[in-house]
Amino acid sequence: MTKSPVVFEKKGHIASVILHRPDTGNMIDQEMAAKLEETCDRLIQDDEIYVVILAGSGKDFCCGGPDLETGNYRPAEAIARIDRPVIAAIQGQCSGLGLELALSADIRLAASDARFSLPQLSQGRLPGNGGTQRLPRIVGLGKALEMLLTSDVISADEALEIGLVSRLFPPAALQLETDKLAQTIAAKGPLALKYLKEAVLKGMDVTLEQGLRLEADLYFLLHTTADRTEGIRSFLEKRMPRFKGE
Repeated sequence: MTKSPVVFEKKGHIASVILHRPDTGNMIDQEMAAKLEETCDRLIQDDEIYVVILAGSGKDFCCGGPDLETGNYRPAEAIARIDRPVIAAIQGQCSGLGLELALSADIRLAASDARFSLPQLSQGRLPGNGGTQRLPRIVGLGKALEMLLTSDVISADEALEIGLVSRLFPPAALQLETDKLAQTIAAKGPLALKYLKEAVLKGMDVTLEQGLRLEADLYFLLHTTADRTEGIRSFLEKRMPRFKGE
């Protein structure tokens, strides 16, 4: 690992964005926030990246950080802007701004030792990177308000129960299982991955009728691509597809 507060790694079609201030619990300061936004903008320009893993180095995912709005930094929004599937691999503490980062990912996997909270209210602050908006959409209004109003810390088991995370693993297995899931997703067509993410996320903010129209538009748009033709050909020829993102 380098001394950079954010480490970027790329293996094949999978990119890893690693928060790297382990001696602070990967607390986000302005330098890390700026580097994280820069890294996200960089990977969005790389068409060879199909899936992104967001993780923390050391024993914690991210224990939060101070208010960053005065510096015009919104790192959770940088994660949310990524137009490819993002998997958050969460271990140890995931609180405050750290949880807001995780909420911006598409899939959240966690180690059994993970702990989650949004403690800003107890500190006289409000979540400022999407916590009040994304958490209710993921876990439901009642549970989100309970977490936000009490600042309570919840366990990995409870996070799984309320749908905050989708899978739990022993801490030693989290990285391996995250890599396996990323590889499974990266084997799909990159254009189809982008269109599917767009259909689901944009569809949640419109009426069902509008969402169905969006789905149909993207479905027919995908039909015009070489990847779609390759998908059909590989199925008929009983081989793995060779997608090119075209």
